[in-house]
Amino acid sequence: MKKAIQQRLLYLSVLLLSSCALLVDPLDNGVPPLRDIEPARVSSLLVTALKELNPPVKKPVVAVYAKSFQDNTGQRRSNSQYASFSTAITSSPDAYLIRALKHSNFFDVVERKGLDDLTKERQLIRTTRQNFEEKQKLKPLLFAGLLMQGGVIGYETNVKSGGAGARYLGIGASKEYRQDSITVSLRTVSVSTGKVLLEVLVTKSVLSASISQDVFKFYSNNTELVEIESGIVENESVNIALQAAVETAVLETILEGLELGYWEQRSENE
Repeated sequence: MKKAIQQRLLYLSVLLLSSCALLVDPLDNGVPPLRDIEPARVSSLLVTALKELNPPVKKPVVAVYAKSFQDNTGQRRSNSQYASFSTAITSSPDAYLIRALKHSNFFDVVERKGLDDLTKERQLIRTTRQNFEEKQKLKPLLFAGLLMQGGVIGYETNVKSGGAGARYLGIGASKEYRQDSITVSLRTVSVSTGKVLLEVLVTKSVLSASISQDVFKFYSNNTELVEIESGIVENESVNIALQAAVETAVLETILEGLELGYWEQRSENE
């Protein structure tokens, strides 16, 4: 009897482990499953259309000041067990904006977030050159004609949720999902007039999904119970969703600016 029980347990274990190996990435968004650990890598632009744009005839000079593009939601990470003081969104979304503007090859981005450090360093250079009577002068700082402002204005959790499952003769499987959404606003402001030239709103979904399987069986005249469970949960990174939303906002800003004639684009032959 014990030998038969051991054989059945071995069979159930093999069956369950093989089913775990067949689990598919529930998000299906190109991000490797959590079980595949990868080394650190340099992140590239997620919106490929932003990299494929032809450069402008003259690059507009833009500036992103500190606190001019930040998280305005104040949303905290959801936790049903205890109060969480960690924000649901990064406190520096302007890093994604500056990177998207720079790597789009459409704008010249000037440093304004660390302007105090830049000013102190330039003053140190001037003082050193004066003490050593050097006649070489610093070049003036490049001023911006456009300001990029806005931020994350919305983060809604559990916008949509659902799932499905089935069980037969002690063998069951289920799948659940949840959808959140993040909204980004991006304004383009003229420095000379203070006029808001462009304003773009972009909403991106943040997906979470889980797959679970379980097997239970009674043995020895229904006096002993064997139960085996397995599962996997995939959560789309909020930072990746934020990066995609910001890059899409930059792309829409460029396209709308081209339509309204705020800048001109080079032809493919130039």
